[in-house]
Order: sequence, then structure tokens, then C-alpha cells
Amino acid sequence: MSTDPHLLLHQLFSPAFPVGAFAWSHGLETAIQDGQVADAASALDWVATVLEFGAGWSDAVLCAQAGQGGDPSALSELAAALSPSSERRAETIEQGRAFAATVSEVWGLQVPAAPYPVAIGAAVRALGLPLDSALRLYLQAFAANLTSAAVRLVPLGQTDGQRITRDLAPLCETLASRALSADLDEIGGFAPVLDIQSQRHETLYSRIFRS
Repeated sequence: MSTDPHLLLHQLFSPAFPVGAFAWSHGLETAIQDGQVADAASALDWVATVLEFGAGWSDAVLCAQAGQGGDPSALSELAAALSPSSERRAETIEQGRAFAATVSEVWGLQVPAAPYPVAIGAAVRALGLPLDSALRLYLQAFAANLTSAAVRLVPLGQTDGQRITRDLAPLCETLASRALSADLDEIGGFAPVLDIQSQRHETLYSRIFRS
């Protein structure tokens, strides 16, 4: 194992890590087809809303709880219950299963096949990695993946995509800090448009992404 834990964290959250994140848009594809997201400004607003009021915040709390030794089974049930559509549930469960299997195989650990944020928290704890840094990088990777979907679908330029990721960095840092000390009573959010668009995605006539 590397003597620098941050190198390992960057490996875990790299786009090259085989969890299949590129295949999921988290309902963003529906919003783009409806014209709700049509340029860099609206893409930034959409992803920021996902982070602060949608799955970003809930996932950060779940990850923090798992990283601090919470019961993976109970956290997994909560993570599944917080998924507002069948595609979003598949998104977190399938990515978590792939993440847990790869970490277990590469580092010789027994990481539970849990929803993505729970599996990440369990792996971070098992590998002895800094949880605060893991939360920041997880949120940034989540934001960057959605931004990449917007770059491909709107479409936006690569430079616009990098500006969006840059502009979201302070929010990722703030949410990670809050999640580190939050308890489960503080989980959840209110972003009904995001949830509705994720539910409508499976009925789109033409789809590129799985959610």
C-alpha cells in the first residue's frame, strides 16, 4: 500500500476505477431532454442542487456513518429507501457492488456489497484512510461525473465542464465537513424535481444513460 493515503483515495475515486459511473446520469438526461438544463449555468445549478438537497448530502452522511463504524446492514436499508426510483436504486446498488468487489479483490479485504456510499465508507474505514478527505473527494467525483454527462448531452465544452467542477469544489468541501459530524436524523433533503426527472427517465423514447 502507498505510504500516502491521498494517492489511494484518488485511485478509489478515479474515473478509471471500475464502478461504471459513466453509465448513470441520475435523472440529468431527462432534464436535458426537457430543456431544463441547456447551458453551463443551468448545468451548474442542477448539479449543485443534487449535491446540497439531493443524493449528494444523503450519500455523504451515509458514507460518514459507515466510515465511523455504523452498521452496514442498517445503513444499506436506509440508502435503498432513500432512492426515489428503480433506476436510482439500481445506480447506487450496482456501483456499490462493483466498488466493494474491486476493493476486496485488490486489497484483500471483506468490504460488504452495499449501496455505493455505504461501501465507500466501509472501505475507507477498513483501509484506514482519512474520512474527511474521502468525503470531499467522493462528492467531487459525484459532481464531476454528472458534469461529464452534461458535457456530452447538452453539449458543453470541456472547458465549461472544468469550470463547473471548479465552482462546485467549495460546496463539496462544506458538505463533507457537515456530514462528518452529522447524525442520521439530519439525513435527507427536498428536491422533488430531481426525483420526478429520475422517475421519468425510464420512459424516455431515446436514452443513452441508465438513469
